[in-house]
Amino acid sequence: MKLGRNIFGVGAMTGISRVFGFVRDMLIARVLGAGRLSDIFLAAFKLPNLFRDLLGEGALSAIFIPMFADSKKDKNFANNVFSWLVVVLLGITLVFEIFMPAIVCILAPGFSADPGKLELTVVISRIMFWYVIFICVAAFLSAVLNAFSKFILAAFMPVMLNILLICALLLSAWFAPLTILYIMAGTVVLSGIIQCAVLWTRIRSGNFGLRLIRPKWTPKIKSMLQRFGVSLVGSGFYQITIIIGTLVASFQTGAVSWLYYADRIIQLPFAMIGLAVGTVLMSSLSNALAEKNLKSVYSQQNVSMRRSLMLIIPCMVGLFVLAEPIIKNLFQYGAWTAESTHAVAIAIMIQCLVLPAMLISQIYSKTLYASQDVKTPVKTSIVSLGIAAVLYVALFWHLGYLAIPVGVVVSGYVKNYLLRRACKKKKLIQFDSRTMRAIIGFCVWSGVLGAALWYAHVDGLLSLCVAIAVFGVLYMPVAYIIDKKA
Repeated sequence: MKLGRNIFGVGAMTGISRVFGFVRDMLIARVLGAGRLSDIFLAAFKLPNLFRDLLGEGALSAIFIPMFADSKKDKNFANNVFSWLVVVLLGITLVFEIFMPAIVCILAPGFSADPGKLELTVVISRIMFWYVIFICVAAFLSAVLNAFSKFILAAFMPVMLNILLICALLLSAWFAPLTILYIMAGTVVLSGIIQCAVLWTRIRSGNFGLRLIRPKWTPKIKSMLQRFGVSLVGSGFYQITIIIGTLVASFQTGAVSWLYYADRIIQLPFAMIGLAVGTVLMSSLSNALAEKNLKSVYSQQNVSMRRSLMLIIPCMVGLFVLAEPIIKNLFQYGAWTAESTHAVAIAIMIQCLVLPAMLISQIYSKTLYASQDVKTPVKTSIVSLGIAAVLYVALFWHLGYLAIPVGVVVSGYVKNYLLRRACKKKKLIQFDSRTMRAIIGFCVWSGVLGAALWYAHVDGLLSLCVAIAVFGVLYMPVAYIIDKKA
């Protein structure tokens, strides 16, 4: 029961964060549009996000929590890791502050064609990069709380950034857009400080006070760094591919912003469905494989495949058909133009095609992780992301910014194929005919409803909401019957 409450609580916080995130993006679109200023903000924001993923919420957290648990929550071990983290973060921040002009030139060389754009990006990046220290420390503090089964507060923290940015954007009526850009950069740093303070206070109230000590090189730290290095390869390659996409897109004005908003829309159904499936499946598959109960493994995979695709396929069809009205009603206000709406909609129509592959890859990768095979998912990611990077560069001169979503789709299905082949080779997957029939049924029924929706007149917000509601009401009962009768 407690586990169920924790999952529901974390899921609720994720949903709240996504809602506030969309409000934030709508305000950014309204205040900054999808051009010069939004390109600068989003490009500068990618750097701290990269290090947050790598050093905070990515490999470090995944490695620290089990080691902390194995050490029986040893305070000395936590203090040592905490101190090493702060030292590394300070070093990284100082290096980036010094060499920021060169780093921005590498990440967004296309900005140099617009007078003053590159220089302003450097200034904003220097301000915002201090966020790295605070958000990575906040992620570490969240990991400590999670180790003590305290999940809700840590899950709520991402909402803090969105709330503060929304407040900053609401000041736009009293300040020039350029001033708002500086205010937003400072707000990002402030949100990191507040998150650290809140989490630190919660940990102290639980009588587990962390403190900075002189970092010590111990066998546990050495082991942690070795494990971190393996995980970092996969995470790092993913971030490098994102950077390459930004670099390529920077040669087309507005493209960085268009792709950002398209990806935000695509990630919503995946975050709410795909990541949830992966999280739950990881634990249950691990238990089944530990008991060498392959029948249970296959059963869980088939159920997960049917139930998750039953939800993700209509999302894919709906995004493909309603991309333009969704973007128009969410973002086409103020500085946002009809051209930007159309550009983002086309990117969504292409990139949404990867959603089934992303979801199925979650099932394959979690199966491999549960079998304690860490290297295969990392190798697979490197190959697929390498293909994506090559496609970004090769197709950009023919397709423009649309090379990025095309690369995402192709690499997504390549990754799916490689993971499936690895699982099949190890005899870790076995899909039954019922699952195959159900998937075909979901595709056909979603296609029929999507075709009808294509010819429907969807213009305003009310008609959009009605169209989505009618689609769901017609789809779900029939899809449920398909799942049961397949």
